[in-house]
Order: sequence, then structure tokens, then C-alpha cells
Amino acid sequence: MTAPNELRLLPWSGPDGKPCYLSTDDWGGYVSRLADNIEAVQLGSAADLLGQSAETLDDQDATLEEMRCLAKELTGALRDILRVATSRGHLLAASEPGEPAY
Repeated sequence: MTAPNELRLLPWSGPDGKPCYLSTDDWGGYVSRLADNIEAVQLGSAADLLGQSAETLDDQDATLEEMRCLAKELTGALRDILRVATSRGHLLAASEPGEPAY
């Protein structure tokens, strides 16, 4: 059985919002590559949203609805980025010196 610190936290949730993990020795496999691609999209989307949020917050005419929408989008992006950071942190901790983290 794989130790919990050797599992990769995937960038999507399972049923009922529960985390999904990958146990593999092939870090270049299909699911690993898919997870890498999704993480890259999530990071890029968060960077774009950060720029958009600065504009919205600077807009003196922004409505309450626009602010609520922004808060909802930022919350989702923060959740995604926290999952990516947690996953990558676990991978770094599980890798041995001289081995690729993923």
C-alpha cells in the first residue's frame, strides 16, 4: 500500500467534493500529465483573475453584484491554487534528493 505522503493530490474533486489522489510510479503517465495541464490552466486563470480584480476594485462605479461575483470567482481560484500548492508541497516532501518531484 502506498503511504499517504506518496499520493498525489489531484486538481479536481470527487463526489461530494472529496479530494482525489493518484498513486503511481509513472509520474509521466496520462493522469499525471492531465493533472499537470489542469494545474497550469488553474494557475493561469488565477493570474488573469488577479489582474481583472484589480481593475474591478479600482472602479468606483462597480456595483455590489459585480463585487459579489468577483469575491465568488476569487474564492474558487484561491481554492484551486491552494490545492495545487498542497499537492506540489506533498510531492516535494515525498521525493528524495536527486529525484524529480513529479
